[in-house]
Amino acid sequence: QVQLVESGGGLVQAGGSLTLSCAASVHTFSIYHTAWFRQAPGKDREFVGAISWTGGRTSYGDSVKGRFTISIDNAANTVYLQMNNLKPEDTASYYCAAGSFISERPSDYDNWGQGTQVTVSS
Repeated sequence: QVQLVESGGGLVQAGGSLTLSCAASVHTFSIYHTAWFRQAPGKDREFVGAISWTGGRTSYGDSVKGRFTISIDNAANTVYLQMNNLKPEDTASYYCAAGSFISERPSDYDNWGQGTQVTVSS
Protein backbone atom coordinates (compact mmCIF):
# COMPACT_ATOMS: atom_id res chain seq x y z
CA GLN A 1 0.00 0.00 0.00
CA VAL A 2 3.04 2.26 0.36
CA GLN A 3 4.06 3.99 -2.84
CA LEU A 4 7.66 5.14 -3.15
CA VAL A 5 9.17 7.11 -6.01
CA GLU A 6 12.89 7.83 -6.27
CA SER A 7 14.27 10.75 -8.21
CA GLY A 8 17.46 12.73 -8.61
CA GLY A 9 19.69 10.19 -10.28
CA GLY A 10 21.96 11.10 -13.13
CA LEU A 11 25.50 11.29 -14.40
CA VAL A 12 28.15 12.93 -12.27
CA GLN A 13 31.93 13.08 -12.32
CA ALA A 14 33.97 11.42 -9.62
CA GLY A 15 34.29 13.69 -6.63
CA GLY A 16 30.97 15.33 -7.33
CA SER A 17 27.76 15.33 -5.35
CA LEU A 18 24.22 14.25 -5.97
CA THR A 19 21.08 14.16 -3.85
CA LEU A 20 18.41 11.54 -4.31
CA SER A 21 14.84 11.88 -3.11
CA CYS A 22 12.34 9.27 -2.09
CA ALA A 23 8.81 10.59 -2.10
CA ALA A 24 6.17 8.49 -0.42
CA SER A 25 2.45 8.31 -0.22
CA VAL A 26 0.95 10.38 2.56
CA HIS A 27 1.91 9.58 6.17
CA THR A 28 4.32 6.84 5.14
CA PHE A 29 7.29 8.10 7.14
CA SER A 30 5.31 8.50 10.30
CA ILE A 31 4.75 4.76 10.17
CA TYR A 32 7.76 3.22 8.44
CA HIS A 33 11.51 3.41 8.62
CA THR A 34 13.29 4.00 5.33
CA ALA A 35 16.38 2.43 3.84
CA TRP A 36 18.42 3.02 0.73
CA PHE A 37 19.88 0.15 -1.25
CA ARG A 38 21.82 0.04 -4.47
CA GLN A 39 22.36 -2.60 -7.07
CA ALA A 40 24.69 -2.80 -10.03
CA PRO A 41 24.02 -5.25 -12.88
CA GLY A 42 24.99 -8.77 -11.88
CA LYS A 43 25.58 -7.74 -8.27
CA ASP A 44 23.66 -8.31 -5.07
CA ARG A 45 21.56 -5.53 -3.68
CA GLU A 46 23.74 -3.61 -1.23
CA PHE A 47 22.68 -1.75 1.89
CA VAL A 48 23.49 1.95 1.69
CA GLY A 49 21.83 3.37 4.77
CA ALA A 50 18.65 3.71 6.74
CA ILE A 51 16.83 6.25 8.87
CA SER A 52 14.14 5.95 11.48
CA TRP A 53 10.93 7.77 10.75
CA THR A 54 11.75 10.25 13.50
CA GLY A 55 15.13 10.93 11.96
CA GLY A 56 16.77 10.18 15.29
CA ARG A 57 18.66 7.09 14.20
CA THR A 58 20.68 6.47 11.08
CA SER A 59 22.80 3.61 9.88
CA TYR A 60 25.21 3.42 6.95
CA GLY A 61 27.04 0.78 5.05
CA ASP A 62 30.81 0.79 5.43
CA SER A 63 31.38 1.67 1.80
CA VAL A 64 29.49 4.96 2.05
CA LYS A 65 29.91 6.00 5.68
CA GLY A 66 31.31 9.49 5.92
CA ARG A 67 30.30 10.36 2.36
CA PHE A 68 26.54 9.80 2.28
CA THR A 69 23.93 11.33 4.55
CA ILE A 70 20.30 10.35 4.93
CA SER A 71 17.76 12.86 6.11
CA ILE A 72 14.00 12.99 6.37
CA ASP A 73 11.39 15.67 5.98
CA ASN A 74 8.23 14.24 7.49
CA ALA A 75 6.14 17.24 6.52
CA ALA A 76 7.14 16.77 2.90
CA ASN A 77 6.89 13.00 3.21
CA THR A 78 10.31 12.71 1.63
CA VAL A 79 13.58 11.00 2.49
CA TYR A 80 16.84 12.21 0.99
CA LEU A 81 20.16 10.60 0.28
CA GLN A 82 22.90 13.18 -0.05
CA MET A 83 25.92 11.70 -1.75
CA ASN A 84 29.24 13.51 -1.62
CA ASN A 85 32.66 12.65 -2.99
CA LEU A 86 31.15 10.17 -5.39
CA LYS A 87 33.32 7.39 -6.73
CA PRO A 88 32.92 5.22 -9.84
CA GLU A 89 32.12 2.25 -7.61
CA ASP A 90 29.02 4.12 -6.45
CA THR A 91 27.52 3.57 -9.89
CA ALA A 92 24.30 1.60 -9.45
CA SER A 93 20.55 1.78 -9.42
CA TYR A 94 19.47 3.24 -6.10
CA TYR A 95 16.28 2.13 -4.40
CA CYS A 96 14.44 3.31 -1.36
CA ALA A 97 12.48 0.91 0.77
CA ALA A 98 10.12 1.20 3.71
CA GLY A 99 9.73 -1.26 6.53
CA SER A 100 8.67 -1.71 10.11
CA PHE A 101 12.21 -1.76 11.49
CA ILE A 102 15.71 -0.81 10.39
CA SER A 103 17.50 -3.66 8.70
CA GLU A 104 20.40 -4.17 6.32
CA ARG A 105 18.64 -7.09 4.67
CA PRO A 106 16.58 -6.37 1.54
CA SER A 107 14.20 -9.20 2.39
CA ASP A 108 13.06 -7.33 5.50
CA TYR A 109 11.46 -4.63 3.38
CA ASP A 110 8.13 -5.05 1.67
CA ASN A 111 7.81 -1.68 -0.02
CA TRP A 112 10.16 -0.59 -2.77
CA GLY A 113 10.48 2.19 -5.26
CA GLN A 114 11.36 1.60 -8.89
CA GLY A 115 14.90 2.90 -8.55
CA THR A 116 16.91 5.75 -9.98
CA GLN A 117 20.18 5.34 -11.83
CA VAL A 118 23.36 6.97 -10.58
CA THR A 119 26.39 6.86 -12.83
CA VAL A 120 29.74 8.21 -11.69
CA SER A 121 32.35 8.76 -14.35
CA SER A 122 36.05 8.43 -13.63
